[in-house]
Amino acid sequence: MEDLKNRIIAVASDHAGFEKKQVILKYLDQKGIEYKDFGCYSNESCDYPDFAHPIGYAIDKGEYKLGITFCGSGQGISITANKHQNVRSATCWNAEIAALAKQHNNANICAIPGRYVSDDEAIAIVEAFFNAEFEGGRHAKRIAKIPLK
Repeated sequence: MEDLKNRIIAVASDHAGFEKKQVILKYLDQKGIEYKDFGCYSNESCDYPDFAHPIGYAIDKGEYKLGITFCGSGQGISITANKHQNVRSATCWNAEIAALAKQHNNANICAIPGRYVSDDEAIAIVEAFFNAEFEGGRHAKRIAKIPLK
């Protein structure tokens, strides 16, 4: 596992992902892992781009190395975050996908579908994402081709 004790994790959600985000914030607290919550702050209806863009800007600028996002399907918040040049957000619905997202794609945001995973599954996804390491090699060549020049 990366040394997360000396790193702040960026976290964001919309209303549909709020409850699952609360589960993960509690998990991070229990593990002593610091985080910056970019919102939202309740389950009142809101728009995921309002939270995806701030976390996307922060990851893009290098203020945070890793992020975790939540919306109903995980898709909308991930698509929006990926508009930022240095963001590689992957929608992860199980632990294996989360590990592969980091190992093969060097994902720096793990987007979780709040309406489709249990609390235990969400924790397993986050743990797999944190524990995985980018494999480099042939994958690095592919990652280098992603940014628009």
